[in-house]
Amino acid sequence: MASKVQPGRRERVVATILCAFVSAVPHAGDAQDRYPVDWPAVATESMEYFLALLRTDTSNPPGNETEAARYLQRILQQEGIEAELFALDPTRANLVARLRGNGSKRPILVMAHTDVVGAQRENWSVDPFGAVVRDGYIYGRGSLDDKDNVTAGLMLMLLLARAGVELDRDVIFLAEAGEEGTTRFGIDYMVENHWDEIEAEYCLAEGGETVMRDGEVWHVDISTTEKFPMRVRLVARGTAGHGSIPRLDNAVSALARAVGRLGAWESPLRLNETTRAYFDRLGDISSPEQAARYKGVGDPTQQPGIERYFAENEPKHSSLLRTSVVPTMMSAGFRRNVIPTEAEATIDIRGLPDEDPEEFYQTLARVIDDPNVEIIPEGVYRPASPPSSLESEMFLALESVAARLFPSAVTLPTMLTGATDMAQVRAQGTQCYGFGAVRTEADINGGGGAHGDDERTMEGSLLSMVQFLWYAVVEVAAAER
Repeated sequence: MASKVQPGRRERVVATILCAFVSAVPHAGDAQDRYPVDWPAVATESMEYFLALLRTDTSNPPGNETEAARYLQRILQQEGIEAELFALDPTRANLVARLRGNGSKRPILVMAHTDVVGAQRENWSVDPFGAVVRDGYIYGRGSLDDKDNVTAGLMLMLLLARAGVELDRDVIFLAEAGEEGTTRFGIDYMVENHWDEIEAEYCLAEGGETVMRDGEVWHVDISTTEKFPMRVRLVARGTAGHGSIPRLDNAVSALARAVGRLGAWESPLRLNETTRAYFDRLGDISSPEQAARYKGVGDPTQQPGIERYFAENEPKHSSLLRTSVVPTMMSAGFRRNVIPTEAEATIDIRGLPDEDPEEFYQTLARVIDDPNVEIIPEGVYRPASPPSSLESEMFLALESVAARLFPSAVTLPTMLTGATDMAQVRAQGTQCYGFGAVRTEADINGGGGAHGDDERTMEGSLLSMVQFLWYAVVEVAAAER
């Protein structure tokens, strides 16, 4: 463990957060009253597991998630919790642990992935797999994505077992492999071959965020849906020739026109239950000028100005309004004096949950309007599915827990612009909700985020995730006496 510097403002904020989480208690009369928890001891124990997982290199590729899965299995089995490994590839195992309830209600699935994206060591100030604690933060690849969730899921199972919580529902913990681009080893394998092991009414996983402003949690984001990838390649074809002789069917020119047309085009604006509620609630905690935009986003007379503002100043909000079409890669030619036969571009399309890919591709063809440019879909590997309900027992419990732990905060249902393994589970009819670490606005807008160099999380945030998960699961799964 690295030595700590003299506490400054950032460290005081982190210390304040940790104290607040350790002292958090449920309201009198709640189910949690029957199961008191020694939170300072939990903070110490969960940190031990977290650091061990961060030191386990599960970079994908190649993954090697079995090492992490076996570590989790040993801890769970030592406390009498059934835990089994399932693997398409023996080096890339998924762990499933289960605590059995009385069966009067359907299970809850708690899910987190053990693989991480790779890290370029030369761009980090610390060893990406050293689990360095410095200045109130834990540095390490996976500290935000997703070994904090893995640790919270592990700790939840241990606490439920130790407390002898009487359950109406089974509680299932899935630590899956392959989330970072190789889902056939992880969630796809489990859904297609072992769905009976993880079938549940509700699922809790990554995908949310708890946002802090001026030392206090401002809003708690719970993801209830996500856009899905439906990328395409554009291939323009023409006649090859010498660069000194212009040709009307030049493939490079055709590709440039096609990309330009897609870049200038916008798909129709379309809100769903989640995004309507998100902008409405965000307006409640924003300045009057911001609130007017957020609350006016559904008004056709205001939309053009709001859309323009979002595109220029809040691109993430712009992406929430529509299926996005973003050129990301182009490739053409091999010599500067040769007109190539083909030119190619990749278009990253993120569809709204109700988008029909085939109809959308036909629309793109009409926008491009060039028979020499072919649209080749890459295939949809994350299925589309309707947003999870904002009126379910689980979402209401998450709102209740957020209010208990962070009394000044507002819960915002959110739609992810990226993709997670919840997509495959939600497509099976499971109501899925994402929660996440406490982060300051400065950290969110700065470096050190998921997939970034010097990825890091605040020390106190890990305990907050354990507490959040514990209270939510006990509220929905504990049997009444």
